[in-house]
Amino acid sequence: MPEGDTIHRTANRLRAVLVGQPLVRFDAPRATGKRPTPGTPIDAVDAVGKHLLIRFAGGTTLRTHMRMTGSWHLYRTGERWKKPKHLARAVVEVEGWTAVCFAAPVVELESDPAADASVAHLGPDLTSTAVTDADIERAVDRMTDAEIGVVLLDQRVACGIGNIWKNETLFLCGVDPFRRAADVDRETKRALIATASKLLRASVRGVPAPGNVYGRARRPCRRCGTPIRSQRQGERARTAYWCPTCQK
Repeated sequence: MPEGDTIHRTANRLRAVLVGQPLVRFDAPRATGKRPTPGTPIDAVDAVGKHLLIRFAGGTTLRTHMRMTGSWHLYRTGERWKKPKHLARAVVEVEGWTAVCFAAPVVELESDPAADASVAHLGPDLTSTAVTDADIERAVDRMTDAEIGVVLLDQRVACGIGNIWKNETLFLCGVDPFRRAADVDRETKRALIATASKLLRASVRGVPAPGNVYGRARRPCRRCGTPIRSQRQGERARTAYWCPTCQK
């Protein structure tokens, strides 16, 4: 599943060529709602956690969520698409450029302010460069008493964290993913949120993931040499990776 950093990088690419341009063509075959017409200017492209919002003048917003299957592609006009046309769930074309959303399960046309209401339940966006200490405190306040690995993936607590950054954050902070959040002190909870935000924002700038534990089951820990363990966790059965020595 694309994580918050991926969606923010996508929004940055789309924003650079779409914003301020009049619409040439729009198609979203499975979406209902008011459709922007040719000539309508594109006002903004925003990322909110794992949601991408394209806002059109006149109050219509295209909201997409990639889940496990979706992706946005950007092509020069006339350039051959890398995926088949029947997988296109939204097409936004301006002079010189065509943005195509492939295979996304969530493609909604919403009238303002309904588009913002659709993401109002989300916690602070940790990928945003505007994250503040108050945002970190708010995320900590939203934490439930579930296993901390599950809590970090809860977008209502803080949005943007996916499985890669959950695992890497827990390693860097020395926390076992199966520890109950109720048993984690507030200072450590703040450190987890702040570390996740730092990693996400760095990734948007092109810094790769640390690669300490994610995807390294049974391989030696880079810090202590103990074999990395892995186990499914939570209702969605996302894989947790951790070092049993460094994350007691």
